[in-house]
Amino acid sequence: MVSERSLAVLHAIVSDYVSSNEPVGSKAIVDRHSFGVSAATIRNDMALLEEDELIAQPHTSSGRVPTDKGYRLYVDTLAKIRPLTSAQRTAIERFLGESSDLDDVMARTVRLLSQLTNQVAVAQYPSLRRTIVRSIELVPISEERVLCVLILGNGVVEQQIAQLPSARVTEAWVHGLKQRIADATIGIDVEAAVTAIGELRDSLADWTTADEGDLVSRVLEIVRDQLQANRTDRIAVAGAANLSRPGEFAGSLPVVLEAIEEQVTLLRLFDELVQDGREVAASIGRENAPYGLSTATVLASSYEEDAGIAAKVGVLGPIRMDYAGNIASVRAVARYLSRILEESR
Repeated sequence: MVSERSLAVLHAIVSDYVSSNEPVGSKAIVDRHSFGVSAATIRNDMALLEEDELIAQPHTSSGRVPTDKGYRLYVDTLAKIRPLTSAQRTAIERFLGESSDLDDVMARTVRLLSQLTNQVAVAQYPSLRRTIVRSIELVPISEERVLCVLILGNGVVEQQIAQLPSARVTEAWVHGLKQRIADATIGIDVEAAVTAIGELRDSLADWTTADEGDLVSRVLEIVRDQLQANRTDRIAVAGAANLSRPGEFAGSLPVVLEAIEEQVTLLRLFDELVQDGREVAASIGRENAPYGLSTATVLASSYEEDAGIAAKVGVLGPIRMDYAGNIASVRAVARYLSRILEESR
């Protein structure tokens, strides 16, 4: 059981080490912090922390640095997370509020969060499985090409051209096909619409001629692909250049970059973190070993919960980071992101 003063000493060591990137000694703690005890007493507290594997001595006669276990206890016992300034909150609200569509919202979110934290910012796109299909348009643009336009209830627009070789596309034919697709999909969610398109394809023989069946199938395949693209998990990333700061990742940088590129890894880790139940959850150092990120810390928060499905936003960085400041930034951005997406519905 760590005593109250030893815990305060741990917090001082983490704070000083994050600021200086230098091992912290007992004299420095006495000089910088108001403990009201001697350096010898602080050394005793540090010895107890070292016994509990919360701090370590990297070199003989050097000061101490936090271990992964020490960072974990530090994060778990943060008495308060310093709030963002009113200027920062106003800047977040204004910057995200100027977004033009969902892609712009996500791009702005990660760019802003990266600037606030000086870490890699990651945001999972909100799940669109339960988003309503608002409109489907088929527009003939030549005798062999039809433009398929999908519009979802949250404003997402997908456009793709269906190539119909050797066809003579007419407006009447396109209108009839559009009406049949619209009747099957408009007003239901993306997940159900994918199923509806599949049922239309399975029943082609019942409502198309032998000559047009293949052409209709090509159009239905395009529409299905557009719908499926909006039920697949995607993430936006910004700030990868922050990983290049000297000494932060040493030889593990290629592994960290690969994990960022392999989005599935981060999505799995985010899913596990959000189940933590905290507003902002942390996974530190060796806790990330199953994901190949044992030299990194990941902070994540949920936003935009819809139909029981939570999307995530957070940062990835070195174990030595400003936890209090970064947690505050992740929390604030997640809250504003939820608000903006709610207002855009």
